[in-house]
This record gives sequence, C-alpha cells and structure tokens, in this order.
Amino acid sequence: MLNVAVKAARAAGAIINRASLDLDAVKVTVKQSNDFVTEVDQAAEEAIISTLLTAYPEHGIWAEESGHEHGAQQSDFVWIIDPLDGTTNFIHGFPVYCVSIALAYKNIIQQAVIYDPTRNDLFYASRGRGAYLNEKRMRVSQRKHISNALISTGFPFRSGDDYQTYLKMFTDLMTSCAGLRRPGSAALDLAYMAAGYTDGFFEIGLNPWDIAAGSLLITEAGGLVGNLTGDAENFLEQRELLAGNPKIYGQMVTMLRKYSKYAKPEDKA
Repeated sequence: MLNVAVKAARAAGAIINRASLDLDAVKVTVKQSNDFVTEVDQAAEEAIISTLLTAYPEHGIWAEESGHEHGAQQSDFVWIIDPLDGTTNFIHGFPVYCVSIALAYKNIIQQAVIYDPTRNDLFYASRGRGAYLNEKRMRVSQRKHISNALISTGFPFRSGDDYQTYLKMFTDLMTSCAGLRRPGSAALDLAYMAAGYTDGFFEIGLNPWDIAAGSLLITEAGGLVGNLTGDAENFLEQRELLAGNPKIYGQMVTMLRKYSKYAKPEDKA
C-alpha cells in the first residue's frame, strides 16, 4: 500500500512541477477569502485518486477538493488526500508546498506519504515501522527546553478565523522559544518536525487532510501529536493540533492548553 501511495504522490508531484514552469497560465479560483484552488490542485487530485483506486477499487477516498465523491463509501480503508498543500505559496512561486496522502483503517492512520516536488524529498511512514526521508530513518529532535526550540505554525487567514486567540498563543510562545516559523504548508511543517528540523508545531483551524499523513510521520519518528490539551485521541477532526518531541510537547501543552476548545475549566484559569 505504501508503494502505491508513493507512486500516486510522485504522479501528482510531476503535474505540479510542470505547472510551476508557467504559473501565469494556471487558472486560480477563490473558494473563499484568501483560500484558493487551482486547476493544478484538481489535476493532481485526479491523478492520485486514479492511481489509488486502480490498485484498491474497494477503498474509500476523502480528498480536499472532491470530498467523499470517489471510492467505496462504506470501506474501513480510507485514503485521506491533500493534492497540493500550500496552494497560496504555489501560485506565488514560493517553493514551499507538498502532496500529502494517508491511509486510515477504521479511523487509525496506517500509511503516510508527504512529497515535496520542489526538492524531490519523500517523507513516508508505515505504522509500527518507523518514518523515513529518502530512505533515511527520521527521528524528532532531542532538544529539552522550549527556550532553545524552533516552533512552526500557521497563521489564520480565512474570514471568521479566531485571530485574537491566535495572537495570544503567538505572544506566549514567541516570548518563550528560540523562534517561530510560518512556512505556509502544514503538512510539510509536520514532515519537517518529524525530521528534526523543528522541535514543535501548533495550529488551529486545520482539516484532516492537512494533518493525517504528518501525524503518523511524527509519531513514528518518536514525537507526540494531539490537540492543544495534549489529548491524542480523535484529534484528526478537532481542528486544532499540537505536536512536538516529548519534552517540548509537554511544555507547549502547559502553555497552550488554556486556548483549546476542549480545555477543562481548571485549564483556563
């Protein structure tokens, strides 16, 4: 299954790379304010779905652009797909975007592939078998203190997003860590954290296709993933995510859990 996912990701990456050579020709549609989709997203998604369903016609599909339109609706196996995470970066020629594909069995992520077509970097993992970058085993960083940690995040950008809560979170962390980064692709942020390039990650407002593959990469690389309270159960659809190596994760939970929708009253004090 992992090999098929890799094949699908590379097919999508080839479409993205070809389109990146002439961005002025790419047709862009606005889904909502500051939220874009291009014909490249759609073509990449079609290539992924075709590859996956050719190999596994009995599997379900949950994709960013087409939802549950394709595949077997009641299957226990569901592929969760973001064909181009970082579309805004892509249409501006900013080379930070990726393809993200995960396979869930009974709602538990089993396989994960994140492919960065600009660098030809392939991040992948199978549950219980470790996480890899281009055939080299990945491990999360070993930093122990948040004062030395590099943290990645994503800014709210849609109308109706909770900007004020985010700014409070941003302020708390900015004054406590070594640096904050906002590259613009949550899936790639998670892959980088799994590789040890950063020490932690947080964001609110994310969708399952943004985080499904990256969450498995991180846990297989020795990290922790959950919501802002640190709860690792059912975070996939809770629209808030916190990740880190074990030491940094605990410190981030202490700082950020009061901002969680799922926080207990005593956590908000």
